[in-house]
Amino acid sequence: MQKINLNMGALSLKNLAAKPARTVCLVVVAAILAFILFGGSIIAFNLQQGLATITKRFGADLMVVPAGAADRAQTLLLRGDPNYFYFSSALTDSVAKMEGVIQVSPQFYFASLAESECCDTSVQLIAFDPDTDFVVQPWIAEKYNEKVADGQVVVGSRITLRANGSIKLFGREYFAAAQLSPSASGFDTSIFMTMNTMRGLVADAGMKNIDDNMISAVLARTDPAANPSVIALNIRDENEGVEVVVSQGIFGRIAAALSGFVKYIQIFSVALWVLAVVVLAAVFSGIIHERKKEFALLRIVGATQKRLVGIVLSESALASIAGGAAGILLASIFIFPFANLISVRLELPYLEASVTSIMALVLLSLVITTLSGPLASLYSALKISKAETYFTMREGE
Repeated sequence: MQKINLNMGALSLKNLAAKPARTVCLVVVAAILAFILFGGSIIAFNLQQGLATITKRFGADLMVVPAGAADRAQTLLLRGDPNYFYFSSALTDSVAKMEGVIQVSPQFYFASLAESECCDTSVQLIAFDPDTDFVVQPWIAEKYNEKVADGQVVVGSRITLRANGSIKLFGREYFAAAQLSPSASGFDTSIFMTMNTMRGLVADAGMKNIDDNMISAVLARTDPAANPSVIALNIRDENEGVEVVVSQGIFGRIAAALSGFVKYIQIFSVALWVLAVVVLAAVFSGIIHERKKEFALLRIVGATQKRLVGIVLSESALASIAGGAAGILLASIFIFPFANLISVRLELPYLEASVTSIMALVLLSLVITTLSGPLASLYSALKISKAETYFTMREGE
């Protein structure tokens, strides 16, 4: 007589393989759960990380721009769409004298052209004043410890350089001193340089209507005890023809939109988890009912109640692991290659997570999915383990 192997793992695998349709059903439910859990978690995490990074990178409380340019300035900041607008550099001193303003620095915006003889690509060009800048240089210092020299450029994380580390702008090659870390903002597709470098570049572009006394924006840092919105109002009252963008307002709106999106993901994930557990419980209830005589036979050949419960839980765990792995893999295929598209569609800062964070989310999603199967099958497993063997075998006679 052949000896029956009562090893839980071996029996569970054989049972799953013996009923492929049933197994596929369990795996699919688990895969859908893992897909939503991991996909939703990674998108929410990337959005939160993007908002935190862009808020830190901007570094200014106020952005003073010409009247009518506020929307374009925000678009430049958030998406990096090439823009330019100008007013007199005299505004720098005027803003610096305002009560509550503790630091100011001008910036100059220009746009390159996507023409092979002119430039390698169409990007936003941003010039800063090395003597007063408090926004760009702290960020550059993370990658480049020396002062950016005239004639050099620093490029955003999504700018593609030539093989020799340079980029062509208006017929001249500029060597990149550094490439910045991702910021989930328009800075990722921008090129930074000193004011002197920008003046030479504007001359190469033949822009005779732009002189050295023009700037595009004045960035201001305010006293922490002061209200930036009140200072912005005072700047508008004191200086005709300007608008003031309050960074608190920009990032506050983004944070509100992000909070709503994350809450939606959380609610949807919890609802799906509950639904998945209910569906799995119903499926296991039907499966266990069909297998009553199989379990009764196992009791006859020596399986204990504890062993029967273990076999059922082991089967559900194995199916959940397989489904969880498939769901996470599928979510990764849909999310990671299309990070830029997701950012554009959501119109929110989106910064991809580090490998460590991704692995942590993978592990968390897999654990939740794996535990869902045994939890859903626990009641049915306990019920069948307590069934009377004699009556179960005689049932239907």
